[in-house]
Amino acid sequence: MAQFFNRIGQLGLGVALVGGVVNSALYNVDGGHRAVIFDRFAGVKNLVVGEGTHFFIPWVQRPIVFDIRSRPRNVPTVTGSKDLQNVNITLRILFRPIPDQLPKIYTILGIDYDERVLPSITAEVLKAVVAQFDAGELITQRELVSQKVSESLTERAAQFGLILDDISITHLTFGKEFTQAVELKQVAQQEAEKARFLVEKAEQQKKAAIIAAEGDAQAAVLLAKSFGAAGEGLVELRRIEAAEDIAYQLSKSRNVTYLPQGQNVLLNLPTQN
Repeated sequence: MAQFFNRIGQLGLGVALVGGVVNSALYNVDGGHRAVIFDRFAGVKNLVVGEGTHFFIPWVQRPIVFDIRSRPRNVPTVTGSKDLQNVNITLRILFRPIPDQLPKIYTILGIDYDERVLPSITAEVLKAVVAQFDAGELITQRELVSQKVSESLTERAAQFGLILDDISITHLTFGKEFTQAVELKQVAQQEAEKARFLVEKAEQQKKAAIIAAEGDAQAAVLLAKSFGAAGEGLVELRRIEAAEDIAYQLSKSRNVTYLPQGQNVLLNLPTQN
C-alpha cells in the first residue's frame, strides 16, 4: 500500500513538472494584438503570430506582443511661417502599425517605435508645410493646411510601416509679438474708420453750409430785384407786416397795457392846483 502511494506521488510530481514546462511554453495573443518571435539563434522571425494561444521554446525563443489597434498621440511643434512668424501647432494623430511589417519595425525601431518616429516626422512635415503659408493664411486656409499636412505625413509614416487613420490640428497659436501686432492693427483700423466718419460728416456739413449760402444769395438777389421794381412801396409794406406781427405778439402778453392816445398816464386822476 505504501508503495502504491509512493508511485502516485511520483506520478503527480511528474505531471506537475510536465504541466509547468508546458505552461512555460505557452503564450497568449489577445484580440487586437500580434506577436513577433525572437529566436536566440535565428534572430527575429518574419512570421507574425495572430490572436490565440501559441507554443514557443523557452529560453530559446521569446514572443514580443504588439498592439495593432489605433491609438491617439498629441505631437506639439514650434515652427515658422512664410513671413517668419513663430507658430505653436499641435497635431492629434491616430496611428497603428502595419501587421505584416511588425518584424521589420521591431528590428529597426524597437517596441517604442511611436516615440522614435512620430515626433520627428511630424516636426519635419509641419516645418515644410507651414513655411508655405503666411500667418494670416494659416488661419483663413486652415482646412487646406490640414489637408497638406495629412497627405505628407501619411506618406512619410508609411515608409516606417505605420498607418495614420486620422490627423487633425488641435492647437494653433502665434508668438506674442504677432498677437500684439494684430491687436494694434485692429485698433488702427477702428481709428481709421472713426476718422473717415468724421471727414464724411465734415464734408456733409460743408455742403449744407454752401447750399444755405447759395440760398441766401439767391434770396438777396430776389429782394434786390423786388426793391428795384417796387421802390419804397415794398419797404413800407414790409414795415406794416412787421408792425402787425409785433402788435400781435404784444397783445398776447399780460404785462402790456394799451393806453388811448392823448390820455394821461395816470388814467385821468384829479390833479392838484
